[in-house]
Amino acid sequence: MKSSIVKRSITIDGHKTSVSLEESFWSDLKQIACAEEATLPELVAKIDQTREWGTLSSALRLYVLEHIHLIGRAPKAGAVLVAPKSLSD
Repeated sequence: MKSSIVKRSITIDGHKTSVSLEESFWSDLKQIACAEEATLPELVAKIDQTREWGTLSSALRLYVLEHIHLIGRAPKAGAVLVAPKSLSD
């Protein structure tokens, strides 16, 4: 069975790093970034700066799950979302 984990290179604050996430998390992060009028690297940098512990991959997954929990549904392709206040601070 093929893994759904996708490794992507991303530049955070001028440093290139690799992050491995399932494709559905990448998709949701892109939708959230779009809704927040940010690029994916900007959103990832924001999440990285505010994480208290754990890996970046874990922090990204938890961010998506918290976002879904707070708005009550997963972002859909083409949807316009408004980030909850607690996530945009």
